[in-house]
Amino acid sequence: MACVAVTWARPESTYTDKWDNINVDEILESNRLLKGYVDCLLGKGRCTPDSKALKETLPDALEHECVKCTGKQKSGADKVIRHLVNKRPDLWKELAVKYDPDNIYQARYKDKIDAVKGSA
Repeated sequence: MACVAVTWARPESTYTDKWDNINVDEILESNRLLKGYVDCLLGKGRCTPDSKALKETLPDALEHECVKCTGKQKSGADKVIRHLVNKRPDLWKELAVKYDPDNIYQARYKDKIDAVKGSA
């Protein structure tokens, strides 16, 4: 019973930190790497193990405001959003159509998205 009580009292677990040391800047600076990630997320291309994990995690992270994200994951997500919104709006739009066709998350995160516009 003590194990059950500890499990209930424990805060929600985080997503795996296995991918936390990926160099996000390297991916964003490389059109080839970025396109590979985006193609995976859109179901247009093959997925690497890390892009597959992102694809599996992304819907839950969007739905629950990244509460299970580690600090590095939140920081990386902010960096990616800033980059896509400001430098690759074409990719941002494609991802939004796939993961937010009803504009639920765009509306929910409007202030955050507006805050990063123009701040590359």
